[in-house]
Amino acid sequence: MSLADKAKDVTQKVAGKVEEAVGKKTDDAELTHQGQKDQVMGEGRLDKEKAKDAFDGK
Repeated sequence: MSLADKAKDVTQKVAGKVEEAVGKKTDDAELTHQGQKDQVMGEGRLDKEKAKDAFDGK
């Protein structure tokens, strides 16, 4: 996994956590949901990259 890809995925997870927190504070269900979605997407990409690295023997 390239460092840039990993940074992008981690950034998406962190941004998702922030969105979720802001959504909860402002009672914005849509923002809360979007934040949760971003977290899941970022984690999924990280898992995919980890699996590719394991398969490639890195």
